[in-house]
Amino acid sequence: MNHVALIGRLTKKPEIRYIAESQTAVASFALAIDRPARAGEEKKADFPRVAVFGRQAENCERFLEKGMRIAVQGRIQTGSYRDKDGRTVYTTDVIADRVEFLEWGSRKKEGLQDLGIPSGFQAASDDEIPF
Repeated sequence: MNHVALIGRLTKKPEIRYIAESQTAVASFALAIDRPARAGEEKKADFPRVAVFGRQAENCERFLEKGMRIAVQGRIQTGSYRDKDGRTVYTTDVIADRVEFLEWGSRKKEGLQDLGIPSGFQAASDDEIPF
């Protein structure tokens, strides 16, 4: 079974490119994922690279910004290539099947009209929601 589920923060805005033959969009980015730290230990993090394809890739590039919290589901893929000095470099990437936006960045700071709340309605705080 090859299944990965990650939650972390973007280290920078996703970069997008297109595969020449199929014009399929590919977005790539890295996530900062905190490791559990024991008392008295310094916090550490992992930075896995993630690749997303198609419409999801375009949405990631369009809506995601550095520091935003996201969840990724997908699989691990390993590979290798030769660098300019002829050495073999091994890679490990997460190929995402699904990306969930857990934050919307600056949307929290926008006014009610900018959020698309219909007239006659008002925003409710988390304290007012009974569940």
